[in-house]
Formats: sequence, structure tokens, C-alpha cells
Amino acid sequence: MVWQNKKLKNITTKIGSGATPNGGQSSYKKDGTPLIRSLNVYDLSFERNDLAFIDDDQAGQLANVEVKEGDVLLNITGASVCRCTAVPNDLVPARVNQHVSIIRADRINLDGKYLKYVLVSFPYKKQLLGLARTGATREALTKTDIEEFEINLPSLEVQTGIASVLSTYDDLIEVNEKRIKILEEIAQRLYTEWFVKFKFPGHEKVRMVDSGTEYGLIPEGWEVKRLGDFTNITMGQSPISEHYNQDKVGFPFHQGVADFGNLYPMDRVYSTHGNKFAEKDDLLFSVRAPVGRINISNKKIILGRGLCAIQHINSLQVLLFLMFTQRFTEKDMIGNGAIYKSVNKNEIEGLKFLCATDKLATSFEEMVKFYYEEIERLTLLDENLQKTRDLLIPKLVNGKRELKYL
Repeated sequence: MVWQNKKLKNITTKIGSGATPNGGQSSYKKDGTPLIRSLNVYDLSFERNDLAFIDDDQAGQLANVEVKEGDVLLNITGASVCRCTAVPNDLVPARVNQHVSIIRADRINLDGKYLKYVLVSFPYKKQLLGLARTGATREALTKTDIEEFEINLPSLEVQTGIASVLSTYDDLIEVNEKRIKILEEIAQRLYTEWFVKFKFPGHEKVRMVDSGTEYGLIPEGWEVKRLGDFTNITMGQSPISEHYNQDKVGFPFHQGVADFGNLYPMDRVYSTHGNKFAEKDDLLFSVRAPVGRINISNKKIILGRGLCAIQHINSLQVLLFLMFTQRFTEKDMIGNGAIYKSVNKNEIEGLKFLCATDKLATSFEEMVKFYYEEIERLTLLDENLQKTRDLLIPKLVNGKRELKYL
């Protein structure tokens, strides 16, 4: 099998980044044409949270960076430089801002799906990062850097075959993610029905009484309580950095939200020493900017100073999680401090929540706990699929393993 080195400028029809509309974030709309930013682009995945939208006039001004089906997206500036994925088909025609470049394969010499796997693989990723770090002021890739970047290509037929094999893993991951989203939505709807709309089983027989608080009328027997009255809170404390490692020695260590996932944190850094721990199923809550981010600990971890762990005294952890997600819908919404927004333990303990009767709360927990057990199972399955795929990528795109041996 013959492989050839080719520069991207010779096998693509478009390479280019966009711009932020005048007015910045204040000019974004609730809906319209998607504006893809670097925070949406991850290696082989697309984060839809915080996806921005612009109107037709704004989109018209960025017509030269219209994102089309099959386009590859590459982050070109900042801490996320060189992250790469393909645009989801349901978002086109979209636009990109100045921190994201479109790379459009010519489909004669280059398969677009294959390209995204090449750009996240070793050694190509390492080469891109090396180029980005030669910038004068910050990590950045120029248009010329991308155009002149050289990759080793097999025939288009082989590219398509490799992309097909690897896409099978991505398709399975996507199916699981959709199932996870459905389960989350079911749990959220049940919580809203029971604890916001007060349509819990038997509600017709319960009269409403004045709570004397901002909650107004509440079901009889319910109480407005301080968080500290029904939970145990552990504030984080970071160990000395000399104990950190990425060799999975010790316990996973989480300083803040950098490695937060959709529900569970991704373990990247470990530490052989730690004083403050979160146990499995503890609620993880960020206490330093950005304040109010939430995850669930799916194993014992070491807590850094940017996080606290919260345990319900009756082990109603799913209910606790849903109480928090219902309340903390904006970043830094309970933060304080002149420079870095943060909250201390007293402030967290003083947060007030509406609490149902123990019997009703326990009944809800027993009903929805299954959903989150299934979510955890699917999340672990996705992690294993990603690991298998990521082991295959460099072997296939570097020609170390042929398709016929898979």
C-alpha cells in the first residue's frame, strides 16, 4: 500500500476562521444560526452547552465562514488549541468565530472523516501543538501553519475504510449519549412535577400552607431548611503539587472544574497524598470561579480547594443532585469576592432549600435512582469505547495496522 505526504492546502477546498459579531456575547440570540466557538470543540466530540446563536444579518456578515456538512473544526488559539472534531450535521449551516478554523476536505484526495482522526492522533497532534507554541504571545495556529501542515495519506479508499471503522465507535458513543440525555430529562421532569409544581402522588389530599419565606405557599409538612441542616459538607484542600502525577498512582485529584464532565469528572491528575476526600456518589460543587458547577463523584477522589463534597444525611444523593441542578442554572450566581468569585462553607451551609417530607423524598429517590445507575453504566461503557477507539487511531492512521487484520 502506497502512502504519500501531502500538505493540507493541496487536499482541501477551504481553510479559514471567522469572527465575533460586533457587541460580543451581548449580541448573541436565543436561536438562529449557530456560532461555533472554541468551547464547543473537543477532540472527536462537540459540546452543545453554551452554543451561541446569531441572527440572519450577523450570519450574512460571516458568510465566508459558513460551516458545511462534513467540515472539520480545529481550535487555533488559547488553552484549547489543536482540539479537533467534525461539525454535527444538524447544526449546518453554522458559522465559526476567530478561535476556530474550518478545514474542508476536497473529497478527491482526502476524506473529511479520516482527517479528523489524523489531526487528533500521535504524532500529528504533537506536531500541531509544537507549531502553536512557537507563537510570539500565546498558543496559536496561523492559517499558513494549517495550510503547510503535512500528513501522510493512503488511498482515498483506505481512508474511507479506516474512517468507517473508527466511526463505528463514535456512532455507539453517540447512541449512548442520547440514551443518557433521555434518562436525565425523565428524572428532571419527575423532579419538576413533584417538587416544583407539587404534583406528587397524593397531592390532592395535602393542603397548602404559607411558608413565611420566598417559597410562598408550600405543601403541609414540607420545610424550608438550611443546606447545613440536612447535609454534610467537606471543603477541599489541595495537596502539595510534588505529589501529583498522571500515572494513576494514588487517588484521582480534582482541583476545580477543569475536568468536569456532563455528570462525572474525568480523571486526569492523581495524587499520592490528600487530606480531604469525596466518596462515591457525593455531590461535587465548585466553590471558586466558576462557582456553582456541579458533578457527581463516581469514585473516591481527593478534593482540591476549588471544590466541596456534599452528602445528604439520609443518602438521598440523586434528589440532592436534582435540587442543585434546579437551583444553580447560571455561573457564579452565588459568588462573592472582588477578584476571584468564591463561597465559603458558612455561605454554602446557609443556602435554603425547600424539603419534602422524609417519606416522599425517600420514595422519589427509590424511583429515580435506577435512572442514574443506568446513566453511570452507559457513561462507563462510553469511556471504554473511547479508550478502544483511541488505541486504534494512531495504529490505523500511521499505517501500523491494516484494516484486513481488524
